[in-house]
Amino acid sequence: MPDRFYNLEVAGCSRKLSVMNISDHMAIASFVILGDMELVSSAAKELVKKLPPADLIMTAEAKGIPLAQEIARLLHMKYFVVARKSVKGYMQHPLIVEDHSITTNGKQILCLMDQDIERVRNHRVILVDDVISTGGSMEALSKLAEKAGAQVAARAAVLAEGDAIGRKDIIVLGNLPLFPAE
Repeated sequence: MPDRFYNLEVAGCSRKLSVMNISDHMAIASFVILGDMELVSSAAKELVKKLPPADLIMTAEAKGIPLAQEIARLLHMKYFVVARKSVKGYMQHPLIVEDHSITTNGKQILCLMDQDIERVRNHRVILVDDVISTGGSMEALSKLAEKAGAQVAARAAVLAEGDAIGRKDIIVLGNLPLFPAE
């Protein structure tokens, strides 16, 4: 059981987040929106007010999915696109880029299947995630979108963390500090 917590206020919601070590030197407040319908709904409503016009919402699996779905619903979009973290058997000609994330050890990939490549090609997309920290995952998602022929209209998340705090090229609702490991 964690003994450190961080009290977060964002989009009119209050959450008590566990602070967890992710290395010998660093800890993060565990912000998980999966299953938190109140927070997803509130955050999506606030983010939509800040977003530029676009044709599609795009996210990477998995924690950004509910937020992307709710934003797409609020914007009356028929679809949103999810970049997968592994090539699936049904992907005939997947488009692949490498990704580096603060919460994942080592390299991982992001990929799009043929149908989603066609959906984003020649369209303006908004890239969405739960948290932007080092920016590695968002950069990989951006490269994937551009490689598929999309124009990135904006990069958005509920929170900026660590290095991302204060960045002018992202749209966020709040900040999440990093902590020393204990």
